[in-house]
Amino acid sequence: MSGRSECHGHIFMDGADYKAARARHQQGVDEADIRLHLSQLRDAGVVYFRDGGDALGVSLRARELAGEYGIVYRTPAFAIHRAGLYGSIVGREFTTLADFERLLEEVRAQRGDFVKLMLSGILTFRGYGELSCPSLEREQIAALVRLSHEAGFRVMVHANGDDTVAAAVDAGADSVEHGYFLSEKTLDAMAERGTLWVPTLAAIAAFARREGYDNSVAAETLRIQQERVHYALERGVLLASGSDSGAWGVPHDSGIRTELTLIGDRCEKGNAALRERF
Repeated sequence: MSGRSECHGHIFMDGADYKAARARHQQGVDEADIRLHLSQLRDAGVVYFRDGGDALGVSLRARELAGEYGIVYRTPAFAIHRAGLYGSIVGREFTTLADFERLLEEVRAQRGDFVKLMLSGILTFRGYGELSCPSLEREQIAALVRLSHEAGFRVMVHANGDDTVAAAVDAGADSVEHGYFLSEKTLDAMAERGTLWVPTLAAIAAFARREGYDNSVAAETLRIQQERVHYALERGVLLASGSDSGAWGVPHDSGIRTELTLIGDRCEKGNAALRERF
């Protein structure tokens, strides 16, 4: 496939103001907004876009329109998170495994291309390694991945923190998104298992210049993530390019360019594997 792969993005966000972007679709999907973002992606050379989901049906409509822009589009419909933990920004919640299985049926009914699981919080930038909320326990991660696979879906996981990512890899998750604060042992396991990794460097780079945050923490986090990326490539981890397009500071028209500048032109093998799986 000739062209760029944006393997992690959110078409309903605009890279500037999440609340305003969400409000545009609150009373119904805003097709003009979707078309604007699809045209930005096309102009950036993107031919494959894997959405991280939303709770408003925006990515589902984008998938219907994307062919007009020469883009192969994949979406989980919505992401799935445990009640009380991070994830409502992009999806639906569950409390029990029975709830979770009902959500899997909704993904199927909406023709989701895969399942996205939210396993951890996001980075706070108050201190290196700090996350916004607790992560799911190893046993629950294993159960969610198993049930998703049994339902016939590939599994994309939002996961930060070494223990959480290690548990997801052991459970057989197909791709790890973000994956900050990883050990060499976990990266070795990803190489052995063939786990795809989308390290989303551009999203963190944006926080290194954002007012109101500790830019030094963001800069240190980015530096160490780039070191982990270098190690992962040496060990044979399948790396895919995804900028978290649409997140704050990551516009659709430049996110993938920034990501490729930060990660280097070393993702073609991982991108090909991701497009085949997802």
